[in-house]
Amino acid sequence: MSRATTGYGPLLRTPGAAAFFLTAAVGRVGIAMTGLGLVWLLHDRTGSYATAGLAAAGFALAEALVGPHVARLVDRFGQTRVLPFYLVAHGTAVVALLMSTTAAAAIVAATCAGAAVPQLGALSSARWAHLLHGARSGELPSAFSLESLANATGFLLGPVLVTALGAAGHAVLASAVAAALILGGGTALAAQRRTAPPPARGSADGTVPERSGLLRPAFLLLALLNLAIGLYFGTMGVAVTAFAVGHGTPAAATPIIAAASLSGLVAGWVYGLRRHPTPAYRQLVIATLYLAATAALLPLAPTAVWLGAAVVLTEAAIPPTLVLLTVLTERAVRPAALTQAFTWNNSASAAGSALAASLAGRAADAWGPSGAFAPAPVAGVVLVVLSLVLARLLARGRSRGVASGTGCPTLG
Repeated sequence: MSRATTGYGPLLRTPGAAAFFLTAAVGRVGIAMTGLGLVWLLHDRTGSYATAGLAAAGFALAEALVGPHVARLVDRFGQTRVLPFYLVAHGTAVVALLMSTTAAAAIVAATCAGAAVPQLGALSSARWAHLLHGARSGELPSAFSLESLANATGFLLGPVLVTALGAAGHAVLASAVAAALILGGGTALAAQRRTAPPPARGSADGTVPERSGLLRPAFLLLALLNLAIGLYFGTMGVAVTAFAVGHGTPAAATPIIAAASLSGLVAGWVYGLRRHPTPAYRQLVIATLYLAATAALLPLAPTAVWLGAAVVLTEAAIPPTLVLLTVLTERAVRPAALTQAFTWNNSASAAGSALAASLAGRAADAWGPSGAFAPAPVAGVVLVVLSLVLARLLARGRSRGVASGTGCPTLG
């Protein structure tokens, strides 16, 4: 592997890189607004949180289940050919949602909108992998760190913007702005043909052949790791709120979550600034060990201040872990299935988050506010075990490659 320039500046100065990165980042703010925007919109119309929750759940479930299958079409026919149809479908569903007159129609439209929401993060990551292949592959961790920062920023700004508009009585405007950002960012991305990965034809029936890597043990372990990291995400949103309310300081939830987000942004930024000589799978073991150790502190926090410190420490491990999972995914599958792989990882994380939110809520009811954090250290232990299994698998594959004289660049 050749020496690559460190830092984010050289990456963004690569011809075409800043354009696709920024347009996808803008669209992701809209995606981050959509789920909460549905809650504001439908509660404003129906007065029912149950209806609003069903619509948001339908959106999220459809996105998780349908997204990987659309990503398969993207890999097969190319981003610039598939994305415009995807955007038209999403826009049509949003218009139907805004024009709906019954709760049932709104839930159906929200579900359709989720099925057609473009996976802009996966599309942008696939472009980085295409742009930096070969001699510049050493810069991919920094590129994926940028993606992690864009995602974190989007999910920090999006809910704030939705809440501000919804609280001011503009719930319809909030959903419209979200759709405009998604459609605008997606359209701009589709127009950038020069940086799009070339389409890779699959089998005649459109299925993914085994050689794509999606059925190999390494990728299946990576999908499970993303499921486990989703368990952590889903736990924190519910548990921090339950802790703050249970200790009579509900206002403390906001600064704790803000501090955690800031910790993650800083950690992700610092991690991506330089190259790391340690193989990615070994870095992953270290990151998950740190995450498990700090997550074990969460149920023990006696006050909101202590909890804030513990959350900040734990959150610092998340961006490097996500970056490493993305790097290893890029190396584990063929380019012909890369968008699918990234999207399956997102779906696994979303499934884990949904499961953990339910578990954390039940734990809070059964064991009190601190008990809501119980799934977090469990997720940390699962992450450690899976990362150790993955490291052993990849190290064995690497040694076989060296022994045969071929090397094994996909296992770094």
